[in-house]
Amino acid sequence: MRLRVYGIRTVWDTVGDGEFFCPGCGGDRNYRRLSGRRRFTVLGLPLRARGSAGPVVECAACRAHFPVGTLDHPTTTRFSTMLREAVHTVTLAVLAAGGTTSRTVLEAAAATVRDAGLDECTQEQLFTIVEVLAADTGPEGADSAAEACGAAFAIELHEVLGPLAPHLAAAGRESVLLQGARIALADGPYGQAELEVLSTVGSALQIGPDDTARLLAAAARTPS
Repeated sequence: MRLRVYGIRTVWDTVGDGEFFCPGCGGDRNYRRLSGRRRFTVLGLPLRARGSAGPVVECAACRAHFPVGTLDHPTTTRFSTMLREAVHTVTLAVLAAGGTTSRTVLEAAAATVRDAGLDECTQEQLFTIVEVLAADTGPEGADSAAEACGAAFAIELHEVLGPLAPHLAAAGRESVLLQGARIALADGPYGQAELEVLSTVGSALQIGPDDTARLLAAAARTPS
């Protein structure tokens, strides 16, 4: 066995912890955030400082080290919550734009939200939320829920969909848009307000205007 006379050793200090999605394990794991100090060693004894190391994220399960940017990826649990919230927000925005008088549209909307994981969602709940939001945000004399909620939902869509979009593949972003399109089409062709909302959805999901228009046109040609 060959004796190692000198070398560099890194001493790690824990500066934080939590839960993250581990790329090595492929699932949610606990982590430690580490900051390191490099030391020049002789016969295993630290003698001189050789600068800092890290910070890095260490998985508690596989012990692998990853860049701190890994924490930007949502955990599986958080991602599922973000996706449910996205579908719910898109559904409410489409209903606010197209109105809540059509039973067919409400049925399609409730089914879409339940499929996204909110199992207890009902038509009555969606109707009530849209009407309350219209009354709360609409200026006096507003003619419809679409006019009352349009600006508020435009902001909400970007706030909810914006953080989700980078973590969805192109097919996933398109799926969220098309779920909204199918709700709008449940009672007939798109209304102008519905098209405007769906265009906002496409923009918030980082889908280009041309691709958004193409997807909406294709959905309109597809039998329900």
